Amino acid sequence: MLTIIDKYILKRYLGTFSVMLLLFAPIGIVIDVSEKVNKMLENKIPFMDIAFYYYNFTIYFINSLFPIFLFLSVIWFTSKLANNTEIIAILSSGISFTRFLRPYIIGATIVSVFVLLMGFFIVPAASEGYNNFRYTYLKGNGKELMRGENTNVYRQINDHDFIFVNSFNEESKTAFNFTLEHFEKEKLTYKITASRIKWDPKKKIYILYDYTKRTLGDLNDVIEKSPEKNVAFKFELADLTPVVYIAETLTLGKLYDFIEKERKRGSGNINTYLVVLYKKYSIPVSAFILTIIAVSVSSMKRRGGMGMNLAIGIAIAFSFVFFDKIFGTLAEKSTFSPLLAVWFPNIVFGILAVYLLRNAKR
Repeated sequence: MLTIIDKYILKRYLGTFSVMLLLFAPIGIVIDVSEKVNKMLENKIPFMDIAFYYYNFTIYFINSLFPIFLFLSVIWFTSKLANNTEIIAILSSGISFTRFLRPYIIGATIVSVFVLLMGFFIVPAASEGYNNFRYTYLKGNGKELMRGENTNVYRQINDHDFIFVNSFNEESKTAFNFTLEHFEKEKLTYKITASRIKWDPKKKIYILYDYTKRTLGDLNDVIEKSPEKNVAFKFELADLTPVVYIAETLTLGKLYDFIEKERKRGSGNINTYLVVLYKKYSIPVSAFILTIIAVSVSSMKRRGGMGMNLAIGIAIAFSFVFFDKIFGTLAEKSTFSPLLAVWFPNIVFGILAVYLLRNAKR
């Protein structure tokens, strides 16, 4: 049962956080517009595409900087409570500091559940629209760019077939120096090569140029050659070279399936995809950690007043984001464990939260 004090603090918690989002989202949009307006005018981008982009940008922006917004909002209104001696009055009435934290934890739970659901279902669609616009209009001059592994791609596409292509052109749906090797019981049974393979989206087939198929026999090999041959493979060239931001655009179920599929193929980007997956769970947890730190830092009066609390809060918030970005990049570019990299900021700041909470109770 929530008391009047619980409802009062919870209202301030959610209200200040909402106002913080409403204040900073337009600022982010204005800064983004000022950076990209010349490129938009040069490419004559339709107004509706721009409007849809900024709808996606707002969701993407809020999700990316959610820890900072939450942390600063808690610092802000808790510092006001402390400066108005409201916290002293609450604790003097016999309420323990742990009990005083209850509405904050309830607020963090509401926010974390909201962020979790957004990360599962809403953010992926916004991320797709945001990145497609950037790479199509702002970097590709109207042509979609930014494919991931577009040179020397070697992948396992199922339990029996392995594919290699030397390079891939997304615009023409063409790969060069194509090789397919088929194995049965770990024994190579046939091998297909072509100087060029092109996907025909209308007929749903592949056109292989300088086609050669070598079927291995016990005594003699059978060789089949053709200048051009149509083949109906069970894979798409686009699957071989997914866009680098593909994991961000998938809902939770599809992301699990995609990662499993890429793992079987031996994708070199598997750590990047795992970082995206683990962050969907770690970011909501950070709401609790940052809330406890913010309350512990701002619940007492300081000589510098609210300004000092905000300065400390901004330093801690940006340190959290810095750790998050550094270790995320480390996992993507090295053999460092993606799970440890994603959760390391929560572990470090969780220990800091416990330490600050113990001091605040005193």
